[in-house]
Amino acid sequence: MPGGRLTGEDRRHIAAALAEGLGYTEIGRQLGRPASTIMREVTRNGGPGAYGADRAQEATRHRALRRKQGAQPPAPPVPDSGHGRDPREVEDFTESFTALLAESGLPRMEARVLARLYIADSGALTAAELVQRLGVSPASVSHAVAFLERHGLLRRERTPGERRERYVTDDDIWIRSLLAAARMNETLAATARRGAEVLGAATPSGARFESSVELFLLISESLRQLTEQCRQRLAARAAGPPEHRSTGPQ
Repeated sequence: MPGGRLTGEDRRHIAAALAEGLGYTEIGRQLGRPASTIMREVTRNGGPGAYGADRAQEATRHRALRRKQGAQPPAPPVPDSGHGRDPREVEDFTESFTALLAESGLPRMEARVLARLYIADSGALTAAELVQRLGVSPASVSHAVAFLERHGLLRRERTPGERRERYVTDDDIWIRSLLAAARMNETLAATARRGAEVLGAATPSGARFESSVELFLLISESLRQLTEQCRQRLAARAAGPPEHRSTGPQ
């Protein structure tokens, strides 16, 4: 029934709808479910290109069995910091955001860590806090943090006089991510240009490399222009009237 657990029939409907190219919102509408529910279901069971109804049903049965056999207790709800939020709604949104990050290419654990950091009002958590909120081992958090730091999605911060590090994220993570993508496209352009030289621009394979150079450079230029526009808008907002300025983490 709508709102309850997905049934085998629901999963067959999802598989058929994905094969037709329908999006999560439309599938959710047909089943009377939130799009976030459909996204989580598909993401945790292979993604849009590999989702199978029978395999998803069996995987769900195994997950339920593991929980009954003594899995770790669920992570505590996200504190509402006195803002009067509904913890269940916050948790549901956190799961949806995590699923979206994972679908965009982040490994699952890294997506979970980044989502928890990003929804925290302070934008910062310690390793111990991440372990508690995610219900995972310190090693899992450490590996995820190292990955996110390499990709510019968080930074380490230590308050003077304190021994524990905090992992921090902010509005600039998306700008840094776009800049990283711009640099990658510039690297691809240079490599494609070299490929055309080695293979010969007049040959089919060399021409293929040659034609991609302009595309990579155009993408890179567009990303850099976009990040500069974002920086200018953020700076203008910060310098605006006091009532429109960001007060920063509480």
